[in-house]
Amino acid sequence: MERSLEQTTMRKVAWRLVPFICLLYFIAFIDRVNIGFAALTMNKDLGFTSAVFGFGAGVFFFGYFLCEVPSNIILDKVGARLWIARVMITWGIISFAFAFVQGEYSFYTLRFLLGAAEAGFFPGIILYLSYWFPIRYRAGVVSLFMAAAPISVVLGSPLSSALLEMEGILGLHGWQWMFIIEAIPASLLGVMVLFYMTDRPEKAKWLADDQRAWLVTEMNEEHARKKVAAKHGIVAGMSDPRVLALALIYFGTSAGLYTLGIWAPQIIKSFGLSTMAVGFLNGVPPTIAIIAMILWARHSDKTRERTWHVVIACLVAAAGLMLAGGASSAVAVIAALTLVNIGISSAKPPLWAMPTMFLSGSAAAVGIATINSIGNLGGFVGPWAIGWIKDQTGSFTGGLMFVAALLVLSAVVTLLVARAGRRAEPASAVAS
Repeated sequence: MERSLEQTTMRKVAWRLVPFICLLYFIAFIDRVNIGFAALTMNKDLGFTSAVFGFGAGVFFFGYFLCEVPSNIILDKVGARLWIARVMITWGIISFAFAFVQGEYSFYTLRFLLGAAEAGFFPGIILYLSYWFPIRYRAGVVSLFMAAAPISVVLGSPLSSALLEMEGILGLHGWQWMFIIEAIPASLLGVMVLFYMTDRPEKAKWLADDQRAWLVTEMNEEHARKKVAAKHGIVAGMSDPRVLALALIYFGTSAGLYTLGIWAPQIIKSFGLSTMAVGFLNGVPPTIAIIAMILWARHSDKTRERTWHVVIACLVAAAGLMLAGGASSAVAVIAALTLVNIGISSAKPPLWAMPTMFLSGSAAAVGIATINSIGNLGGFVGPWAIGWIKDQTGSFTGGLMFVAALLVLSAVVTLLVARAGRRAEPASAVAS
């Protein structure tokens, strides 16, 4: 009876929450990386060099970094429903404003403001899922949520390419139409969040009484089990060495993710393909990555193993970047980018299952935001380095090798964290 109640409750919670938050992340990721498609024509129209574009694309993460932790603290205090709505409405407005960029400084300013507006969304959702799903479900649920990122590339790439073809309509460039049309859903969904999301299981009127009671009890018991060992305060969430180590690991994966999101269209187009062909081919690698990520996350949950699931995935992504750097044909580069997509996507769900294993309460809110804010600076370093190195060398190869090295570093740090954890376990056992 207990097992049946658990299954029906978690199935109902999953169907209620996961598709909706996937839709939110789908829109968020399109608005975050559609700059990569805009660059196919915008850079020429505005006279941007690769270095200017790379810096502007990456400066998003400075705004993100500065506002991430405060945003997640506020979310934990006022509730996900209100705060996620605020995030989405403001980033939709700023995304719309990109249609009116005039030069590099307005480009830099809007990218910074977009990062500040969107800060708190991703870690806020990760924290929100920890309120609703016990730890044994978490990597699998996170994988479904994160599948929205590669899906947004699969569907968003041909959409963005098609919108670029609206060149000259009402006197606007195609890239201006792309920003206008792709910005509207964010604000509309932000309003919808106010009516659809539920902050905590205790408030879930859409659950039956026995289901709500079971879930509240389960999550309270999990919180109590963590209470002895887990850290709770804001300072603890920011200062725990494991949080800082996970941020470094995430730094490498973010550099890889935004290298794909921002530069992949231009890397593919460098083989002489049309804009529409780039749009469709850019969707092939993430299509395969979605399947790999979900299977990899389920295996991580089933085995309760996180370390090697992160390490192997990071090394696969690094190998793909090195192969992409030496690719001599469009077929070869698509195959290499497929490996990168598989590795990057598969590393993240087991990685995000780690923080809430040793943090709870305010520490979890701050710790998750700290990992995401510091780690996402890799989203600046990767795209900026590729743009700067390309201007210096005329090739994408050096930048891709640099990002590959960051992913190897992520794999090494993951192993060191696991080793340190094994050493600490006997000591904590003796102390108890």
